[in-house]
Amino acid sequence: MRLAHRLLLGALGVVGALVLLMTVAVNRQLATRLTAETTSRLTTEARLVAGQWSSGVDADALADRLGRESDHRVTLVDATGRVVGDSEFDEPELSQLENHATRPEVAAARETGVGSSRRRSASAGNEELYVAVRAPLGVARVALATTSLDAIVSDARRDVAYAGLLALLVAVVLSWWFARSVSQPVVELSAVARALAAGDFSQRPARAAPGEVGDLAIAVSRLAEQLSARVDALRAEETLVRELAESLNEGVLALDTRQQVVRVNETARSLLGIRAPLPFGAEQLPRDRAFRDAIAAAMVGETVLDIEVTLHGRIVNVTARPLDHGGAVLALLDLTRLRRLETVRRDFVANVSHELKTPLTVVRGFAETLADDDPPVETRRQFAQSIATHTRRMQRLVDDLLDLSRIESGGWVPEPQTVEIAAVVGDDVSAARATADRKGIRLDVEMASDAQAVFVDPTALRQVIGNLVENALRHTTTGSVTLRTVREGDGVAVSVSDTGCGIASEHLPRIFERFYRVDPARSREEGGTGLGLSIVKHLVDAHGGRLHAESALGAGTTVRAWFPDRLASIS
Repeated sequence: MRLAHRLLLGALGVVGALVLLMTVAVNRQLATRLTAETTSRLTTEARLVAGQWSSGVDADALADRLGRESDHRVTLVDATGRVVGDSEFDEPELSQLENHATRPEVAAARETGVGSSRRRSASAGNEELYVAVRAPLGVARVALATTSLDAIVSDARRDVAYAGLLALLVAVVLSWWFARSVSQPVVELSAVARALAAGDFSQRPARAAPGEVGDLAIAVSRLAEQLSARVDALRAEETLVRELAESLNEGVLALDTRQQVVRVNETARSLLGIRAPLPFGAEQLPRDRAFRDAIAAAMVGETVLDIEVTLHGRIVNVTARPLDHGGAVLALLDLTRLRRLETVRRDFVANVSHELKTPLTVVRGFAETLADDDPPVETRRQFAQSIATHTRRMQRLVDDLLDLSRIESGGWVPEPQTVEIAAVVGDDVSAARATADRKGIRLDVEMASDAQAVFVDPTALRQVIGNLVENALRHTTTGSVTLRTVREGDGVAVSVSDTGCGIASEHLPRIFERFYRVDPARSREEGGTGLGLSIVKHLVDAHGGRLHAESALGAGTTVRAWFPDRLASIS
């Protein structure tokens, strides 16, 4: 039930009860006071009658006269109780009336001087109010029919009832107005409070209500403003914390006391391989033993620092710390790239040391021999040629390392332009043809009519073609090496195919790594540095191109470098 209805019903209940009590009280008081006043008036009349009744006066005539004058029944009773005069009975009828000595009012008047009673008259047959006073000759009594009193009381009751109904109607109107004036601000405050509880801080109560309700409205309005400001501050802080967590290269993971994940950033999702919406249970986390032990330790209040685990093939450093009020937070740092770089660094140092060790040993040995001994002229010439050969090998290794370092560090930026492939191919083929003729290998060039020019850095193209042709000749003993250009989509592909020994499938994905050799002994014998294909890969990638190799063991190898056209590179 609404507040206004409760207030209205309560007010009506109170007013109705008061009107009912007032009506009952007025009715009783009216009947009592009317009877008392009538009794007093009749007593006065009875005394007047008693004063006029004396010896020698006709009692019945006196009673008739006084009854007519007062319009009341007048009865005169002698000392024996016999009725000697009555205004309602003639003299012949008086002898038939009962003796009145036992009437209550007559008996009381004889004893105390005044008596009264309300009863039904045995002689008249109706209810009357009697008042009797003691007189020298007996008792004088005056009576009044109660029908007149009842009529007065009935009229008064009706008037009081009408007044009560009118008061009740007025009370309904006033109570409704009062209930509305009181309940409307309260209902509005209730609606505003529910809106605030639901998170809508734009609602404000009206401040026009009087008294304490108005003060409460002002307090609620201020509360809403403070809540709105604090919630906005919390949201801003939450956004800041979320953005900070998402911007971290570390993964961040938070668990509550029930081991439910309540916060996780995108880095942690990637490392853990999780896409479930928050919150989700810890059972969805990886089941690595060390990782689970770190979580369990943090949940019981222990701090776990810098343990390395392997999650989905990645090396991850895990730090787990307990929270003050229960739960834990984990920081995940991906060490995979760092460990790979450390491995590359170790391999690089080992490979460079290994590549330099042999030529340095040869150069040192031959130089010491030439310095300490006096070999024949032919032997000295052979030693000098070996020293020059290994020096050139070391020079090529150093040059390739410098080129690779310059490309990888961003110190070299391609300056593409439209280059006629024939001019570059002619220079590289001319330099390589001597090697091909010495080994008995045919060196062919095939250029498609729509692939005569390419948008590329001239030096980079020359180095790419030179390395691919040199690498093909190094691994081919018989047959041919063919350089082709074809148009593929929105670019030009330059490929070099050979009929050499080919590459096994397990080696094919790694041939573009630095110092990786399928046949290390043969490559060193031929003078390769192991960096040529790695340099080619970086040069092609720098142009936004693609490098692809196809090979089968014993069936030769094809390496294809694709360069985009001018429009493709500009876009």
